[in-house]
Amino acid sequence: MEAILETGAAAGIEYAASRMAEQGASPRKCANCGAPLIGPYCAMCGQERDTHRRSVKGLFHDLVTDIASFDSRLLHTAKAFLLQPGELPRAFRMGRTRRYVPALRLYFFVSLIFFLILGGFNIAIMQLQVVATPIKLTYDARGNAFIRNPAYDRTDPSARRLPKLIPISKEKAKEREGMFNFTTQPYFFQPIGIYRSSLTPAMRARIERNRHRVEREIAAANKDPKNSAEAKKIGSWMDRHFYSGLQRLAADPAALNEPLTTWIPRVLFLLLPLYALLLALFYWRQRKKFYLVDHLIFSLSVHTFTFLALIVAVGLAQTVSGGLVFLFLLGSIGFYVFLSLKRFYEQNWFWTAVKFLCISGIYTIFFLLPALAGVIAYSFFYS
Repeated sequence: MEAILETGAAAGIEYAASRMAEQGASPRKCANCGAPLIGPYCAMCGQERDTHRRSVKGLFHDLVTDIASFDSRLLHTAKAFLLQPGELPRAFRMGRTRRYVPALRLYFFVSLIFFLILGGFNIAIMQLQVVATPIKLTYDARGNAFIRNPAYDRTDPSARRLPKLIPISKEKAKEREGMFNFTTQPYFFQPIGIYRSSLTPAMRARIERNRHRVEREIAAANKDPKNSAEAKKIGSWMDRHFYSGLQRLAADPAALNEPLTTWIPRVLFLLLPLYALLLALFYWRQRKKFYLVDHLIFSLSVHTFTFLALIVAVGLAQTVSGGLVFLFLLGSIGFYVFLSLKRFYEQNWFWTAVKFLCISGIYTIFFLLPALAGVIAYSFFYS
């Protein structure tokens, strides 16, 4: 059968070549296999007809043509991407790909622009400013010091069982600067250096003393045979990482920006197939119509728009409050994903809304937020 097919193909080429010769055309021979060359590619081996040996004028013409073609594809892609949510993955599924930039290339291009803007304008993804809040002490008739339990709530039956006051040792109560709670205030998409440490040298010294106090407690716990090995490991990990991270933030609120910039694009790229698997699960009944690669292209489109929304959010964050920026991100991404699902999967509005809420909720709660929290924790404890 293979011999018959090859013979038939060669005969077809010979017949086409003879017909072209009758009409005055002069078919060339393939430079690779010698078969008659009809069209831009050889029908036998696939060798390209054009050898790309051209004059300087020809090369300049090709350059201008390629640039104009790229600009045209870029304009068509931007128009479809912004004004027709879901059109790009739909075009890929239907085979209409020549007029658009490929989904993976578009994802890398937009995400690269986002991080170039952050680097070019020296903007941090997140800055954490350490804030010291004084703790008010309460004394009883015997002079014992207490602090109010923040978990106590007399309106909540479960929290009302907790002690209202927590006893404090006399050494802590008599500290010269008083007692403080150390918390962090986050700032998103702000220029690096605009927020300085608000802690005084005495407050930084307090963090160092707390670290030494934990070291003494760990040393005492290690000597106690009743303490488990797991408890000793937890204490050593807290001593090694927590206070060192707190000291870095006390000195520089933007200390976490470099590891965040390194790890966030990697984590988001790893989440792409997870989102595609969620789509495949919720659209399982349409598995004969939508392959896994179709869901993956849709996931690329959604995450590409997420980076585009983040680029706009960076600009908005310079003029409006962080709460409004968060609402913009939540609203714009949610609206875009909802319309994309409706156009791409072609279901009615009710089922599209139900699946949108389920997919977005599961992905955000169980995948996106834990991944971002893990990146922040890693940056705080190990950077």
